Amino acid sequence: MTSADTMHIGELAERTGLSLRTLRHYDEIGLLTPSGRTDGGFRLYTPGDESRLLLIRRMKPLGYSLEQMGELLAVIDGLADAPTDTGLRDRLAAITDEALERRERLRTQLDAADEFLAQLRSR
Repeated sequence: MTSADTMHIGELAERTGLSLRTLRHYDEIGLLTPSGRTDGGFRLYTPGDESRLLLIRRMKPLGYSLEQMGELLAVIDGLADAPTDTGLRDRLAAITDEALERRERLRTQLDAADEFLAQLRSR
């Protein structure tokens, strides 16, 4: 891993729009472990870490808990090691179905918010 392949926590925070505190917390709970550390102990992240973080960030609006995020990441990590594992494939399909349901609930909430705004504007 070269310095050209990595970034410090501040750069990752800036690139993803998340706070340093959030990134440190994710490291503490094992949700996003840095790929390396400098000799001085500073966290080093790779583009793969950034991609993983963006996946985590995209789960937040759908209401996933940190535990649920960890479960999904474990499935994804497992599939990286065993892409044909049918149990993991089935779990990923179930997670995908659940995400679709969550998205539909958000869409319903958004429609209700639009109706509310329309009523306010009409007064």
